[in-house]
Amino acid sequence: MPPIKYPRPTGHNLLPPQVLRPKSHEYVRIVDVSVRDGLQNERGFVPTEIKCELLDRLTRTGLEAIEATSFVSPKWVPQLADARKVMGHIKRAHSASKIRFPVLVPNKGGLESARAAGATEIAVFASASEGFSRKNINCSIEESLRRYKEVCLLALQYGMKVRGYVSCVIACPYDGHTPPENVLRVSQSLLDMGCFEISLGDTIGVGTPATIGILLNYLLKTIPSHSLAGHFHDTYGQGVANVVKALEMGIRTFDASVGGLGGCPFAKGATGNVAMEDVLYCLHSMGFKTGVNLEMVADIGDWISKTLARNNSSRCGTALVNRRRAKL
Repeated sequence: MPPIKYPRPTGHNLLPPQVLRPKSHEYVRIVDVSVRDGLQNERGFVPTEIKCELLDRLTRTGLEAIEATSFVSPKWVPQLADARKVMGHIKRAHSASKIRFPVLVPNKGGLESARAAGATEIAVFASASEGFSRKNINCSIEESLRRYKEVCLLALQYGMKVRGYVSCVIACPYDGHTPPENVLRVSQSLLDMGCFEISLGDTIGVGTPATIGILLNYLLKTIPSHSLAGHFHDTYGQGVANVVKALEMGIRTFDASVGGLGGCPFAKGATGNVAMEDVLYCLHSMGFKTGVNLEMVADIGDWISKTLARNNSSRCGTALVNRRRAKL
C-alpha cells in the first residue's frame, strides 16, 4: 500500500509563535487509548480477535504507549470482559517490545488480576465531581481516593508504574461545572500516592480553549506541566483546539484514539476521544516530533471504522485516505 503524502496546512503564522516554532528537540508524546477507552462504549461486543488486531496494527506506528484493556467488572463494562485474553495475546506477540501496555484497574482485586495477567503498568481513575464518581465507580471521591491509596502502594511495591486519570475536569453530566480546585485536589492526591502522571479528562467534551486555559493556569501554579496530560473528547468539535491551547501552556502528552473512537458508558451523549489523526496532523504541521506515523494511523482509523460499521470521526484521516484513493 503506497504511503500517503499529506500537505502541510497553510496559515501557520496565525498561531502563537511559541507553538509554531518548537525547539528542534521538542517532543510530544501520544498515548493511544483506542483499544480500551475507544472500544468500551461500542454497543455490540467487539471480538477479541479484532481488539488484538487493532492493538497489533497500532504497535507498528511508532507509539510508545498503548492502553490495552481494563480489569473492571464485566457487569459494568461487558465490552472488556476479555481482558485476560487480550493480555495473553500481548504476552505471546509483544513480550520483547519496548512499548508500554498500561491497563485500567478500579480496585485491589483488579490490580491483582492485572498483575496475574502480566501487566507491568496500571492506571487508576478518579473523578473531580461527586455525581460522576458515584455513577461511574459507585462511591464518593474520598472513598475512591482511599481505595486507590492502597492500590498505588501495592502496585509500586510490585514494581509497576501507575498513571492517574481524573475525569470531568471541566464539567459533569450530573453536577454541572467542575471547580478547578476540585481538579487540583484529586490530581494532587493521586500524585502524592505515586502516580507518575495525571491525565486530565474532559469526559463530556464541553471544554473550549478558554476553559482549558483557565483550568491549566490554576493547576500549573502547583503541578509541573510534565506531570500532566490532556485527554480531550471531541463532542463539540473542540478537541484539537484544546490540544493547541494545552501545548501553548506547556503540556506535552496527549491521549487520543484512531478514528475518534470512544465515549463513556456513564456519560450519556459524550462522543469519542479526539482523533489521533487530527492531533498528529496538527502537531506535525507545527514542527513537533511525535515518532508516530500519520499515514499508518490514518489507515488503521479507516480499517477499524469499517470493521465496526461506524463513521470515521477523523476528518484528517478521512481526507488523507480519500485523497489517496482518488489518485488510484
